[in-house]
Amino acid sequence: MKLEITRKTELATRALVMLRDAGVKLKAAAIAEGIGTTPGFLSQVMAPLVSHGWVCSEPGPTGGYVLIGEMAQVSVLELIEAVEGKIDYTQCVLIDRPCTESGNCALHIPWSRARAELVRELQNEKIADVVMPGKPKSE
Repeated sequence: MKLEITRKTELATRALVMLRDAGVKLKAAAIAEGIGTTPGFLSQVMAPLVSHGWVCSEPGPTGGYVLIGEMAQVSVLELIEAVEGKIDYTQCVLIDRPCTESGNCALHIPWSRARAELVRELQNEKIADVVMPGKPKSE
């Protein structure tokens, strides 16, 4: 994947933070409303979180989603890659093709350095530390 973040990743982040802050099982409808999406799209948002073992999905009338992973161990980069796919480090920033040893683009070296720094920052930032806009960070 190119190093980009889609709406799906934003919603997945919001869902994880919402579950983390709630500390209890939440119904899909409540999560969907809380993060600003539809219940139909929520299942697509939650699927990677469930498959990575961060969230448990409990079906049925008493079901919902509950956080089961330790968010202090999950990086923002891991979340992005869970939703978007692994980062493609060969993708050219100027044209839609891989930069190669024999034909790197003019921005290959500075872009590679900048991308490496961004990846390092995303790896160091943990979901446990993410604060949603408008919400104070709990102490």
